[in-house]
Amino acid sequence: MMQFIHYPPFILYFWDYKLLYLGMRVIAYNILGPEKEHLAKANGKVHDLTLISNELNFSTMHYAIGKEAVIISDRDVLDRVMLFELYKIGIRNIVTRSRSTEHIDLDYAGELKIHVANVPFETSLQGVAKQTIMNLTQWMVGGCAGEACQCRMDCKNKVNLRQYGNGDSKQTDQQI
Repeated sequence: MMQFIHYPPFILYFWDYKLLYLGMRVIAYNILGPEKEHLAKANGKVHDLTLISNELNFSTMHYAIGKEAVIISDRDVLDRVMLFELYKIGIRNIVTRSRSTEHIDLDYAGELKIHVANVPFETSLQGVAKQTIMNLTQWMVGGCAGEACQCRMDCKNKVNLRQYGNGDSKQTDQQI
C-alpha cells in the first residue's frame, strides 16, 4: 500500500529526489496599470502571482479560493466580516501595498491568526512592489516581515529587520 505524505506547498519532490522550490499562491487585487509591471518584475516568477484590477469584495472574493495570500491596496476594506470570509477560504497572509493599515481590522486578523504586513518605508511603485514580494518571500520560508509586520498575535518567528539607508534590510538575531 502506497502512503502519500503532505509537503508544504512551496516544495515539490520529484522522482529523482531533486527539489524545486515554488513560491506562494497569491492574488493581488485592485492593480492599476503601472503597478502590474513593477509587481511582475519584483516577483521574478518566484510566487504564483495572479494580478487583477478588481477590488476585493464579496463578489470578487472567489478569485482567492486556492490561494495562500492576498495583496490588497488601501482601497480594499477588510472589516471583520471580510476577514472571516477570507479565513474560511484559506487565506492566512495579507499584504497591503500601503503604509496605512487603517482599512484592515488588525485585532480581528490577529484573533484569526492571519499574518498582515504593509510597506512602511516605500513610496515609489518599484519600492512598494519589492517590499510586497519580500514580505511574501519571508513568510514562504517561515520567517517574519520584520518592521513591515502588522500582526496582532504572538508569533515565534517575529523578528526585527533593520532598514538601512540604501534600502537593504538585515535580519537581527534579537526577537521582539
